[in-house]
Amino acid sequence: MLERFRAFWNKLLSPIADGLIKIGVTPDMVTWVGTIGVCVGALWLFPQGEFFWGTMFVTAFVFSDIVDGSMARKLGRSSKWGAFLDSSLDRVGDAAIFGGIALWYAWEGDSPLYLCLSLACLVLGMMTSYLRARAEGLGLEAKGGIAERSDRLVAILVMTGFAGLLDLPILQHVTLWALAVASLVTCGQRMLMVRRQSLT
Repeated sequence: MLERFRAFWNKLLSPIADGLIKIGVTPDMVTWVGTIGVCVGALWLFPQGEFFWGTMFVTAFVFSDIVDGSMARKLGRSSKWGAFLDSSLDRVGDAAIFGGIALWYAWEGDSPLYLCLSLACLVLGMMTSYLRARAEGLGLEAKGGIAERSDRLVAILVMTGFAGLLDLPILQHVTLWALAVASLVTCGQRMLMVRRQSLT
């Protein structure tokens, strides 16, 4: 659903992409720095319960996912390698975000239930991406569903940020439940898409 706003963010962040190109930064550099930034923020601040500042830190680097693609297009360097690197490191960043939250519940948060839910969101999120990639490898399509990557990312970051800012952990709890269910449904939807295509 949120993918439809990508054109807006591309336009808004275009001057940043232009500036980075002028100083000799490559799209791959932006991809790596963005992923490292997300991982540092999520695995350093979230386990300490610093959900608001952790979200601010992570969000600042999440936008690199748009900037690197914009730079590649402007430079005419869109390639299979770039797409592969970007997609692979996206999985690393996503895992760091849910992993950081899981570490909080394993340590200071002391909640086996929400530790398990965080891990469920991590695994099911990976599964949705794997189903799409595997289907495309077979020449089929498994795109869409009620909880695409951008939807999951925005939901967990926004609600985690507000949970930290307002000291309302219930916001994060509800979001983890919703994402676990929505991700499971999305996996089912993508499997059905592939089944239908494979039987025609």
